[in-house]
Amino acid sequence: MQSSFLRRVTRLQARLHHWLTRPSPVRYVAIGYLSYMAVGWALLALPVAQQVPLAAVDALFIAVSAVSTTGLVTVDPGASFTLFGEVVILALIQVGGLGFMTIGSFAWAALSGPTGPLRERVARMVFSVAATEDVRRFLRRVVVFSLVVEAAGALALWPLFLAAGVENAAWAALFTSVSAFCTAGFALFPDSLESFAADPLVLGVVAVLSLLGALGFLVVSEVWDRLRGRRAELGFTCRLVLRALPLMILAGTALLLIAEPSVLARPWPEALAAALFQSLSAATTVGFNSIPTAGLVPAAVMVLYVLMLVGASPSGTGGGLKVTTVAVLAALVRATARGESEVRVLGVPVREERVRQAASVLGLALAVLGLALFALSLTEDQPFDRLLFEALSALGTVGLSLGVTAELGTGGKLVIVALMAIGRIGVLGFAVAVAARARREAASAAAPADVAL
Repeated sequence: MQSSFLRRVTRLQARLHHWLTRPSPVRYVAIGYLSYMAVGWALLALPVAQQVPLAAVDALFIAVSAVSTTGLVTVDPGASFTLFGEVVILALIQVGGLGFMTIGSFAWAALSGPTGPLRERVARMVFSVAATEDVRRFLRRVVVFSLVVEAAGALALWPLFLAAGVENAAWAALFTSVSAFCTAGFALFPDSLESFAADPLVLGVVAVLSLLGALGFLVVSEVWDRLRGRRAELGFTCRLVLRALPLMILAGTALLLIAEPSVLARPWPEALAAALFQSLSAATTVGFNSIPTAGLVPAAVMVLYVLMLVGASPSGTGGGLKVTTVAVLAALVRATARGESEVRVLGVPVREERVRQAASVLGLALAVLGLALFALSLTEDQPFDRLLFEALSALGTVGLSLGVTAELGTGGKLVIVALMAIGRIGVLGFAVAVAARARREAASAAAPADVAL
């Protein structure tokens, strides 16, 4: 009996050792994210990081929320953490937003030395980098672009926060800028951005930062090359994202204007800005809110359900299923209804493998969501619609809430923590696995589109 138990323990140790020491790209990324979550938890649990004593589960919640760039919080970050704690949160947000940094020394190696075969494979898969693209050059552009945009956002927000009488305006501007670009939704204000609902300049800067982060590094890189004449045309994924994401935002804006009385009660320019910002916030999964979300009517909540589930674009800082995945699924439904055997998006046939993978992503997301809702229903005494909103927000790494997060018990908080981690690791892991199995095919005008999901 004892020897059998020891053999099982030995086999388990061997498997764990193999998992940790010889990781696949998917495991490599997962280990990196989990490591940063653990380190962030440890740092936020230190007394020097806390203005008021916090439970260990709250420190864990904030750490996972920051690395996953979700933005759900059980405590007010601005009132609960010291400057040291806020710096830790900001660093975790940056790590989560620039996901390649989660594989340890990869950033330094990629920027200053050889990347190595595994690290190069991870970079190509995570960012959908083409085989002809130099990885180190691409990553340099990612880092430079991110830092320049975040710095510009901070410089733009600083005088606006000064004029609004915000305390420590420079730090608040930097924190908000990084949080917006990384689509994290963390704010140092207790009401998110509700205090700036009538300030179109603040909302405009935050919206631009969020959109740039959500579009994705792949899209921004291709557009930049096209503007400089280095590309003859934009890639299929880039064209699809540039059409689908704005369409989602505009549709959400129109529906919120129709459905939400608290928006319609405002002066027309402010109402339009509020609806547009909230739609963009959900679609890019940034998670800021300029209007109180706890009192939204059911129709408006349903609009946010859809926007949060769909999410942003591949290889960006946002979460959700991704607009490309949903576009492929919509094309599949259309082809099935018409009795067509070929699935086409933008008139281009999509690989059958990609169609199956898109359907698998949706199925897996719904299965995880169902299990999480079952667990939340057992542990929490909250209306089902609010628990559904919370779970969708966590899995899509959005950060919007109907006021449930702070009221969750320990069990509910752990469920949301798991969802946020899956939202960051699981979706990314699937994208890596998809890229690993991609096959090369001869390029032609009618070649099936190899769309990133």
